[in-house]
Amino acid sequence: MAEKILVIDDDKALLQGIRQWLEQQGMSVVTAAAAKEGLTAAREGRPSLVLTDADLPDLDGHAVCRLLKQDASTRAVPVIIMSGTMMEERDVIAGLEGGADDYVLKPFPMRVLVARIRAVLRRYHPEPQAAQQLKSRGIILDPEAREAKIHGKQVQLTRKEFDLLALLMEKPGRVLTPAFLLEAVWGYDLADYNDPHTVETHVSRLRKKIGAERIENVSGVGYKFIP
Repeated sequence: MAEKILVIDDDKALLQGIRQWLEQQGMSVVTAAAAKEGLTAAREGRPSLVLTDADLPDLDGHAVCRLLKQDASTRAVPVIIMSGTMMEERDVIAGLEGGADDYVLKPFPMRVLVARIRAVLRRYHPEPQAAQQLKSRGIILDPEAREAKIHGKQVQLTRKEFDLLALLMEKPGRVLTPAFLLEAVWGYDLADYNDPHTVETHVSRLRKKIGAERIENVSGVGYKFIP
């Protein structure tokens, strides 16, 4: 069954371009030109993923994401925010902390957008072998329930933070390069996208949530989980 992608943007030319590219990749596409229309489509149409612009005429994309994550009927739907105006680091962090699974800055190559969509969709369909709990240094990760606990207390992690921590814990003591993490966690083709700042931002936020002492930044090389 084709993945159904809901695209929310008031730029008709961009909507058409995204539709053509995604349909060429075998995906089904539904479009909306405003936030309220998109929210209704998400609740009624059960899309596989929502791709929303950050700057919409009636409600910004950050709010759209928060509303989708607060609604029980759409909470499990992944969301990617794209923006050509809200492009500062604080905007990206706000979007991710609001529940977005990715944040894409305009203009972007369509191949990169497709790769990011596929990467997010893969994370929502974990492999069976990934269901085993990971335990180390008081942390328990349950990939099946998507829950993280430290000394029995639940910690709220975004999907990327969870997947990043899981990969680091699966390879304790091993230094993982930003390039490796971009491929393994984000699913990016490094020929299209290879920005280590993406990894740096997520690792920084993750260390604040679980304790900086658990993840070491090996200067100029990468990151490792301290078992």
